Amino acid sequence: MSDWIDAYEDYLKTEKQASANTVSSYLRDVRQFASAMEEQEHSLAQVTPLEVEGYIRRLTVLGKSPATVTRSLASIKSFYHYLLLQGEVSGNPARSVAPAKVERKLPQILTSREVELFLAQPEPTDAKGCRDRAMLELLYATGIRVSELISLDVDDLNLPGGVLKCVSRNKERIIPLYPAAIQVLNDYVHHVRPRLVENLNETALFVNMNGERMSRQGFWKLIKHYQEKAGIEKDITPHTLRHSFAAHLLENGADLRSIQEMLGHADISSTQIYSRLVNQKIKDVYRKAHPRAMKAV
Repeated sequence: MSDWIDAYEDYLKTEKQASANTVSSYLRDVRQFASAMEEQEHSLAQVTPLEVEGYIRRLTVLGKSPATVTRSLASIKSFYHYLLLQGEVSGNPARSVAPAKVERKLPQILTSREVELFLAQPEPTDAKGCRDRAMLELLYATGIRVSELISLDVDDLNLPGGVLKCVSRNKERIIPLYPAAIQVLNDYVHHVRPRLVENLNETALFVNMNGERMSRQGFWKLIKHYQEKAGIEKDITPHTLRHSFAAHLLENGADLRSIQEMLGHADISSTQIYSRLVNQKIKDVYRKAHPRAMKAV
């Protein structure tokens, strides 16, 4: 079992070029499934669709969310697809198992006023404040993922051209920058970063106070600190700024295809959720503001 899972991990990383988060989630799901099968004395090579269905039902009974159950099933399907390719099994026992229906919730976004308040929290009076403001400004300016943000190198930033190059899963996209973002990034790159970096060979655009590449955990703490400082009650995550970026563009007339390109979505269906969000906002405004909508029937 362990050898199969180790080989599957290599497959995800090298051939599928999955993100670190995807690899971590899939491996966790597969290991939990393998342990459950081992407890029931089922060999992974002899698992049937009935065993997979029973495992999925068990996750639901245990109170796992529909999204978690669906992802677990996808992980198991992917694992057996790999084993099938390797000739280790004769079929994929999870292939015919139907995933649970997931009600896709609309993402939470910040209003334009809340964004302005949040971005204004880092005080550019020292190196940390200048760096933090540049990071938050870039995140909202481009809508990139936090994993992409902390992976950026200095050479990915073209300030004279006013664009950012973002490479994710071997796909490159070019995202424009607005003037305010260019200004704070220019200050950070030319006046702040050189004071933080001790190793001249360091390529990371954003570094911590030790001069090393910023970590996901470090940036998460930074987000939470400034949310509390701003007094914003909404739960702000790095993805909140990504969602806000997309929704605000759509509200102001951007087309879905352009937003899809900037976000790096492979399928436009992932981008269309922002149309639902904007439409819902319009409906809420209508109900609150239209004089006849407020009258009881």
